[in-house]
Amino acid sequence: MFAKRIGITFFGCGLLAAVLAGCGVHPAATLPMTSAATEAATGSGAATTGYATMDPTIGPTKGSTSTPRPTLAPDAWKTLPAIPAFSERAMEIYHRGLALGRNPHVFSKIGDCQNITTYFLADFENPDKYRLGPYADLQPTIDWFKGSFGRKSLSVHGGMNVAAVLSPLWADPAACNSGESPMACELRVNNPSIVIISEEEAWSGDVAKYGTYLRQVIESAIAQGMVPILATKADNLEGGNRIDALIASLAWEYDIPLWNFWESVQWLPTHGLSPDGFHLTQGYGYKNSYFDLPPADWSGWMERNLTALQALDAARRELDMQSAP
Repeated sequence: MFAKRIGITFFGCGLLAAVLAGCGVHPAATLPMTSAATEAATGSGAATTGYATMDPTIGPTKGSTSTPRPTLAPDAWKTLPAIPAFSERAMEIYHRGLALGRNPHVFSKIGDCQNITTYFLADFENPDKYRLGPYADLQPTIDWFKGSFGRKSLSVHGGMNVAAVLSPLWADPAACNSGESPMACELRVNNPSIVIISEEEAWSGDVAKYGTYLRQVIESAIAQGMVPILATKADNLEGGNRIDALIASLAWEYDIPLWNFWESVQWLPTHGLSPDGFHLTQGYGYKNSYFDLPPADWSGWMERNLTALQALDAARRELDMQSAP
């Protein structure tokens, strides 16, 4: 039994009364499958690519093949590992991006308050703020992506859900062009090779609409030669883990990597969540990247920073970024 820690709640995503939901090659042979359609969960029809500017030679892509993949069984996503694998499809997207001039040393973040630099990944810019402990082999990845961890993303903001990230109304007028969405602005300015997409929020509990907008975000990144890493979330405010199931099904459909953050926090007390059931617990003294601490002192934010770094490490190794120019 792990000792109970005090969770410090951070209310950076706005009023919870108005917001619902939390702020690779998968081994197909071992996963239960079903051929049932998922239109009800994901929304029907092909979505447009949104506001992002794309290379005209690359159109939106719904999947890796012309034949639809069978969908995951309803709860199969819970068995997927926290750290993603990177398929041939991801490799194809990555190398197409290199040909377009994407920077292999850069990643971008898209999402809400669970992605702000106050707590998420920024510790890795300062050696005094992290201790890798048994994860010392992650240091080359910190060195590889240095500068991206602490950078404030133009497509991250408290309360910025998957629809808002596509709306020019949410863009920073000081950094973005007129009519440009936060996502389009961030990808243009930062020119990443990897895009971490972590969207916990859906308004009015409309999961199908969430799926429609998430498709636009995914397709826009792919069309620009940027490998999307989709993240599941720790909370279940919408009920039935419907958003996590949808996220995993889209990662499977598009054959892109899934960072199954939900799976990684199941061992933590309260699954790494504060009493509000939404925000993550803090490490003692806000030490969210001290990975040499005993298990009883771990928090939701520690697990989030570690597994996100491990996902980036998998990208660096499996996409063979070391050989990139």
